[in-house]
Amino acid sequence: MSGNGKQIMGATDREQFVAFFPKIVKDLTEDELHQEDVADAVARLKEVVEYNAIGGKYNRGLTVVSAFRELAGPDQQDQKSFQHAMVVGWCIELLQAFFLVADDIMDHSVTRRGRPCWYKKEGIGLDAVNDSFLLEASIYRLLRRYCRSQPYYLNLLELFLQTTYQTELGQALDLISAPPVDLKRFTEERYKAIVKYKTAFYSFYLPVAAAMYMAGIDSEEEHSHAKTILLEMGEFFQIQDDFLDCFGDPAVTGKIGTDIEDNKCSWLVVQCLKRVSAEQRRVLEENYGQNDPDKVVRVKQLYEALDLKAVYQQYEETSYQRLLGLIAQHAIRLPSQIFLGLAQLIYKRQK
Repeated sequence: MSGNGKQIMGATDREQFVAFFPKIVKDLTEDELHQEDVADAVARLKEVVEYNAIGGKYNRGLTVVSAFRELAGPDQQDQKSFQHAMVVGWCIELLQAFFLVADDIMDHSVTRRGRPCWYKKEGIGLDAVNDSFLLEASIYRLLRRYCRSQPYYLNLLELFLQTTYQTELGQALDLISAPPVDLKRFTEERYKAIVKYKTAFYSFYLPVAAAMYMAGIDSEEEHSHAKTILLEMGEFFQIQDDFLDCFGDPAVTGKIGTDIEDNKCSWLVVQCLKRVSAEQRRVLEENYGQNDPDKVVRVKQLYEALDLKAVYQQYEETSYQRLLGLIAQHAIRLPSQIFLGLAQLIYKRQK
């Protein structure tokens, strides 16, 4: 298929996916579980879902749909099967929303997707903690409603639960690595562990693995091959995210980065530590991890002095080549287009 044809098809997927959202909201707010006595709470659920599940790029949800199309057998190329794929895609978007609402509180973030973070909205505050739980619980209500009679239901439940646990372990590593300022903690090994658990499993493996299970591909070997490729992709994606947190344009990314002041074990600080002189290390120790705009600027100047932008560009190129090698090696029975399409979405992105 030509690149143009692929784009048109992608746009159609996206339009269908977004157009399906009101149905998701309706399913979550109008069903037999809800009695009059919880009407206020259900109204809150609607508000939480509508604010936090939309406005992103929908890459994770759309990956389920496109991967399912590639993998589904002739007997699954019907409207109902694709509807199920869209529901599972929205479940991943709800999982993402659950993580982000909680993450923004922990990181004291201000904006998300070009708007105030949910907890920053008037009258919300730390009630957002319970709102994040509502988003998580919504996933399992949708899966039960649409997929309970399907042969892959148990695999999907276990996949979502396992991935949530892995992501929470990654977040724990991320938080443990932050306070107080101790640059010795910022090693490449720790960084890779954080990224693998905090980002790669839910952002890359989860959507493709969900589509595989829905298409009846449940062999451990097949999933292991896919995971090898997708975790590598997830590592690059998070490194890119760290780069954009510091050097991205907030008008494009939709958020103001806070990794430096939050004392995060970011890819940039790990690379910086590999290259600093004793004097530069002292500058980093004195300025990293402090909520002071002047000190943040000093850290950024140090990154510039060490030419970390060029280091990143070089990394992006070698990472892409390595990924192509992994796809050639591991996409044995799975169509390589699933992985190549995902790679094209993320490499060179600006947000």
